[in-house]
Amino acid sequence: MSDDMISQEEIDALLNGGAIPEAGGDAAPAGESEAAAEAPAADSSSSQFDDVLTDMEKDALGEIGNISMGSAATTLSVLLGHKVSITTPTVSVATMSIIQEQYPMPYLIVEVGYTIGIDGNNVLAIQAQDASIIADLMMGGDGTNPDTEINEIAMSAVGESMNQMMGTVATSLSTMFNKKIDISPPKVNLIDLGNEDKVTEIVGQDEPVVRTSFRMEVDGLIDSEIMQILPVPVAKEMVEALTNSSKAEEPEPAPAPAAAPAPAPAPTPAPAPAAAPPPQAAPAMAAPAGGYGMAMQPHVATNVPVQSAQFTPLNTQPVQVNDANIGLILDVPLQVTVELGRTKKSIKEILELTNGSIVELDKLAGEPVDIQVNGKFLAKGEVVVIDENFGVRITEIASPAERAAKLQ
Repeated sequence: MSDDMISQEEIDALLNGGAIPEAGGDAAPAGESEAAAEAPAADSSSSQFDDVLTDMEKDALGEIGNISMGSAATTLSVLLGHKVSITTPTVSVATMSIIQEQYPMPYLIVEVGYTIGIDGNNVLAIQAQDASIIADLMMGGDGTNPDTEINEIAMSAVGESMNQMMGTVATSLSTMFNKKIDISPPKVNLIDLGNEDKVTEIVGQDEPVVRTSFRMEVDGLIDSEIMQILPVPVAKEMVEALTNSSKAEEPEPAPAPAAAPAPAPAPTPAPAPAAAPPPQAAPAMAAPAGGYGMAMQPHVATNVPVQSAQFTPLNTQPVQVNDANIGLILDVPLQVTVELGRTKKSIKEILELTNGSIVELDKLAGEPVDIQVNGKFLAKGEVVVIDENFGVRITEIASPAERAAKLQ
């Protein structure tokens, strides 16, 4: 463009919203920049997936996820020792490629297969940083300073928590679908969705899948999103199972009562002569079923003899037990166990045990040991050595009150 004046082409380009062509260059086609600005970005909720699931099926899957993951949150709360909340399910249809584009970050991918009741598999995806917090809590930490890298021990801890969670989910599904649902042990893999070409073998990269997203909160430590990914056939099978279960629970309508035949018109009675007034002692008439006639008069009984109830006195003597047939079970074997002591350790401490490790028990040296019969506390004793074997000398037989206290 010259310093003194602009050309007609430059004026037209400015009026049309285009760029001013450089000297000696060709002007950009009119409207090209507008078309580029109006071109929509790639969207996972494209219309190509509208016919995969109906709105009713999405609502049913959301309700299934809400109930099953709600019970799974309770199980995870017990395992972690912190309050866990899994709420707000959102159901959508996408592909694994689209999911990788939307979440290009490391995820812990948990693959679970159904063995009974449902034919197929599902995938649970948890962000790697959330999985590291769960692993730290499972191994006795407080979750505030987890390891940035998930090692094999942490993967095992998270895998066990996911196994317990999905087991609870299977129990909830069994209740909802009114049939037995069981799962196989989960397969846990750490995958970076931004770099890996293939996430799972369950579905193809461009095959439509049903994604149910949940918000997971763990007592101020985690506030994130987890995803459950189902193949479309598995999702539709769940909806069908829920629908069939609902139909089975609906009571059958009672058959309509047969219409009573219309009564034949009664002949008009001839006028009767005036009757004498009824005697004073005439009994009251009960009202017929139709509600007509005279009302029922209450009958009050008088001069009825009343006396106090007499009961047989309770026998306070001890009950005599007939042990004549005790000999029939004298040869029944019982398991006798001597408990030296107990202790409680976290998963992390158990995994750190090696040859030569010392485990401290809750009993002092020289303190009597507990003797149990079939797992029930019976007596106390002291450890002795007979030849080259250990033995226990019974020092005290527990009273029934002590045994009851041990059971509690």
